[in-house]
Amino acid sequence: MIRSNRKRSFPLSAAILAAATAGVLALSACGSSDPLATESNNDTKAKDSTIVIGSQDYYSNEIIAEIYAQALESADYSVDRQFRIGQREVYLPEIEAGKIDLFPEYTGNLLQYWEPDTTARLSDDVYAALTKATPKGLRVLEQSPATDQDSYTVTQDFADKWKLKDVADLSNVTTPLTLGANSEAESRPYGPKGLADLYGIKDVGFTPIEDSGGPLTVKALKDDSIQLAVIYTADPTLSANHLVSLKDTKGVFLASHVVPLASDRVDEKAAKIINKISAAMSPEDLIALNGESVNDEESAAKIAQKWLADNKLV
Repeated sequence: MIRSNRKRSFPLSAAILAAATAGVLALSACGSSDPLATESNNDTKAKDSTIVIGSQDYYSNEIIAEIYAQALESADYSVDRQFRIGQREVYLPEIEAGKIDLFPEYTGNLLQYWEPDTTARLSDDVYAALTKATPKGLRVLEQSPATDQDSYTVTQDFADKWKLKDVADLSNVTTPLTLGANSEAESRPYGPKGLADLYGIKDVGFTPIEDSGGPLTVKALKDDSIQLAVIYTADPTLSANHLVSLKDTKGVFLASHVVPLASDRVDEKAAKIINKISAAMSPEDLIALNGESVNDEESAAKIAQKWLADNKLV
């Protein structure tokens, strides 16, 4: 027997009955307390209320981000950690796109990213300009007394040989100079062009070293494969390796305080928690926190937990 490909046709009355039954079932489902449906709704709600916290690929920045995270969790906020995700050129587009809600930043560098030609140099001026330059949907919270200032750094031996105290003293050096830093520094205002424009120190070479002034950079300085490096002033390796930060008298590096960058999803209660952290953190604190990471090799989580407890913030 040959089978027909056609679907079976129901009488009209049966079709109406089937449709009506389906409608009742659909309405019943909408009003049910199906645990799977409830769970899905709760998951969506939880995801919407979670604060995504990011950090640079730099141990000091990760510690501050972890302090933010633990403080918010102690206040019953849900937190998603997205740490060590790269440098400013990588993570800022993610923040601007709404994928990250809270990030520990640095006032001067952040301002120069958005306004490369800014004339602000001092702390209060930089912060005021930064509040205006911050894109819609984002805001900077209160800046901290803690600073992690970029600096041109040399070995003590190199400083002694050429009598270097200020950046301008690099004009005393009669041998070729090479600056070492993360690759993006080559095109930033404090790269070789900044040295030439502000200080007249020309023909400085550049070597990319992708460890944010870490052990590879320090080794390159000590081996004399570079003579100048960009290293943060709060880095404990400065004293441990007899390195010298040259005084930046012309402000090629802007004043740079720790400052939280937040999206509109960070509510006022959360902002107050983060502002208390900023107010409590001193420059000496930041050097000590960095020392616990570099010298004691403690995890960011343990360092953050201890600092919050010592400052009675949890």
